[in-house]
Amino acid sequence: WRDYLWKPAGMPSRASLDAAYPDRPVAMYSGDAHTLWLNTCALERLGIDEASEPPAGGSYDKDADGRLTGIVREAAAMELMPRIVDEFTREELLDAYRSFTAYCNEHGITGICDVSLMAMPGLDFVRDDLFSSLEEAGELTVRVSMFPTLLEDRGRLAALREAHTGPLLSARGFKQFFDGVSSQHTAWVHEPYSNARFEGDCGRPTVDAAVMEALVAPAAAEGAPVRIHAIGDEAIHRCIDIFEAHPVAPDTPGAVTGGRHTIEHLENFQPDDIARLAAANIVASVQPRHITLDPGGPERDLGPERVPYMWPFRTLLDDGAVLAFGTDSPVTDIDPVDAVYTAVTRRDADSHEPAGGWLPEERITLAEALRAYTAGSAVAAQREGEVGLLVPGQFADAVVLAPNPFQLAPEGIQQAKVQATYVGGKKVYER
Repeated sequence: WRDYLWKPAGMPSRASLDAAYPDRPVAMYSGDAHTLWLNTCALERLGIDEASEPPAGGSYDKDADGRLTGIVREAAAMELMPRIVDEFTREELLDAYRSFTAYCNEHGITGICDVSLMAMPGLDFVRDDLFSSLEEAGELTVRVSMFPTLLEDRGRLAALREAHTGPLLSARGFKQFFDGVSSQHTAWVHEPYSNARFEGDCGRPTVDAAVMEALVAPAAAEGAPVRIHAIGDEAIHRCIDIFEAHPVAPDTPGAVTGGRHTIEHLENFQPDDIARLAAANIVASVQPRHITLDPGGPERDLGPERVPYMWPFRTLLDDGAVLAFGTDSPVTDIDPVDAVYTAVTRRDADSHEPAGGWLPEERITLAEALRAYTAGSAVAAQREGEVGLLVPGQFADAVVLAPNPFQLAPEGIQQAKVQATYVGGKKVYER
């Protein structure tokens, strides 16, 4: 669900789920994937009551009477997700993974990054066991790059690297979260939100900046790249500070060759940070379809002065940054053609609004968008030199599109359909 699309906009409560499902646990996740909506049965199954303490960086919402509403946010929601998914059998999960990889191939996707949702010890949402089972059965039809949670104990990455050494399934670095999302005022911004809900409403870091630096520094020194979720301008600013001070060490045994840190999402910049990001060799991993998810939302939450620095694709490229495109699935659908359309036109892939494009001065060309979705994504996946280009020596991961998108007007890019998908030279999909 996306609460800001409801009229009137607002958060739901467990009461409505209880009315429909009084006797079985129900968990809904929000469209931005940062919030859970639980009924009473689910709260009881998960052992959450009014006395429960959420993990740092998360919350269990309560009403004016101090009763749980069923809304669970950020780190608290992430902590619960693996327990909820564990309600499925292994065969059900394998079937879901098998179906998802086939869906990816149908849409021309040859590789995915599986990044951990978790930000606390003992919990990880990267299911290498499921991918490995598909690989052993000859059913893994995408190249999977895994990024477990960055914790003080960095052993999870080492264990994944030791266990998975093949070309399809491997671990490439770490993931962490610095903030939430603007629509919920959990993205960390420098100045208060324009529609502040209280004095000093600037969101907050999910991890203190000093703690984040203490996590990144030893990982970078060991040659491990780090991807950090940062949406608000203050989260991005502090992230750049940390990555500038701690670049990936290139000559450490076991280091990823040419490893580079990555910031995920980068929605709202402080103006000077765009050039800083490029100069620090940090990858800008962005999701074009996020631009139009919440029409009017940026203006509502951040105001007209900050809007020009949101999703500044043209400026990032002009300043020399590496763009890596993706979809943040399941937040938006995985279809790359739709994402490329949005990057080129700055229009929504479904409604085709607004007519002239949102911040049209930040449009990029079709060639630049395709490069971001191929060569750029290879850099973010820490697979530069392996995939992303059609050159001798790289894996033959290729997609055939028709009609040729370069022969279509920007508004017609979506007419290009996937005809065939190849992974390592093997055809894994044909239209």
